[in-house]
Amino acid sequence: MSENASEPQAKRFAIFRARDARTDVETGFMRIEPFSEVAAQGAARALEAGLANGSELKLLFEMPGFSLVYAWFKSGYPLPRHTHDSDCLYYVLAGSLKIGTEELVAGDGFFVGSEAPYTYTPGPAGVEVLEFRATNRFNFTLRANTAQFWQQVLEIARERRAAWGEERPPSRSSA
Repeated sequence: MSENASEPQAKRFAIFRARDARTDVETGFMRIEPFSEVAAQGAARALEAGLANGSELKLLFEMPGFSLVYAWFKSGYPLPRHTHDSDCLYYVLAGSLKIGTEELVAGDGFFVGSEAPYTYTPGPAGVEVLEFRATNRFNFTLRANTAQFWQQVLEIARERRAAWGEERPPSRSSA
């Protein structure tokens, strides 16, 4: 018997199913840090205009010290510049995205270190990514705090709301 016999053993084998994945709201795997007043007001207006229809986040798997998140951002989704308090390895499952001057497609990926600010833009069919982290809880700190940015987000949400309602994930769309 080991010294730490009272500590739970880490899972050595586990199967997970996409159909059993739970959303970020259901699990609380991502802790949203407080927004500035400008961002809070802008985000509230954008959510009322349909911003939430443009994305889907699901926790596929978690255990102490590890998580796998599925994120689908629909075409034109204005992902704000933000940081997380943990390193993350991203894998593009389907669709495409633009990060900086680079366009990434299915099979590509990128790494973002803890506290490094970043954003990306989903491609014309949207993008599905897998997010691998060495933690099962992490934060989201918004870095986009200008009224001009939130006005643009509001306009995009209003313009794209109906289209987002019709979009299918790029992995399930017929070519």
